[in-house]
Amino acid sequence: MFLNCKRQISLIVIILFFLIPIQVLFSQQKKLDVKEYKELIINGSFVYLPIYKNKKQFLPKYVIPNPSNKEFIAKWDNQNFNPYRGEKITYPFQLAFESTNFSSPVDRKMVVTSRYGLRRGRPHQGIDIDLHIGDSVKSVLDGKVRYVGYHGGHGKTVIVRHRNGLETVYAHLSKYLVKENEEVKKGQAIGKGGITGNSRGSHLHLEVRYHGKSVNPEYLFEFTKEAKIRSDILYVTRKWMNPRYHRSTRKSNVVVHKTIDDITIQEEQKQKTYIVKKGDTLHRIANRHGLAVSEICKKNSIKYNAVLKIGQQIIVN
Repeated sequence: MFLNCKRQISLIVIILFFLIPIQVLFSQQKKLDVKEYKELIINGSFVYLPIYKNKKQFLPKYVIPNPSNKEFIAKWDNQNFNPYRGEKITYPFQLAFESTNFSSPVDRKMVVTSRYGLRRGRPHQGIDIDLHIGDSVKSVLDGKVRYVGYHGGHGKTVIVRHRNGLETVYAHLSKYLVKENEEVKKGQAIGKGGITGNSRGSHLHLEVRYHGKSVNPEYLFEFTKEAKIRSDILYVTRKWMNPRYHRSTRKSNVVVHKTIDDITIQEEQKQKTYIVKKGDTLHRIANRHGLAVSEICKKNSIKYNAVLKIGQQIIVN
């Protein structure tokens, strides 16, 4: 019975789309007054039904997509943490914000206890913000909830997608306060703080992602009392989407690119890496590339006496 209904809905949508040319011809004869669009979700995709002020106006009833929200509706998926897996990004790309401020994700002072970057030799793809178990966790921007569920080391997680294509990830929660496909406002509580997943003590793990790949949150937002968005328009480069360029123990020097001209050639060059082979040591790798061991340690956030693993990537430029 359910499958038959689903097939009928799909068939109706197809038939209605064929009626679009009729609507186009009709609109040329008489201008229709659209009051608003009713947002619907059919088979996981967003579609928009036009609602007209004059109810007596004749028009075919059909569902149309909203072409202005491509970034917002792309690969909408309530089941997978990352529906963009395997997709490549072309750098640099532009991000635009409708507001100059964001909402603090916590009620208390935003204290960043661990930053975006390498942490104990592994990539930390977000920032940790101090809170107590049970504290409210809030959406930093307006958006729609795409994912609510338990995800590996993240524990109980809520993901909100925003109109510019960004997604914010709120992890280690103790309780959910929203459901999938629910619209949320900036500053609205979406969960309660906790220690679920791989968490050492209570804190909020906040990630900012674009097409499934993490962005250093501090490049976009100033986590201070003013809670400012760094620019209404900015360009994101590879540097700000790779934890290996940063260290979790210190704040990166943020230089915002507001135009293409702001981006230096040096910043866009790919980092040169070396793959550790059997018998390699830090001294041998350093000598091979004309570097000091201390320089390699600093670039890779590893200790002088670190034990290397075969296949491990080491930055050598």
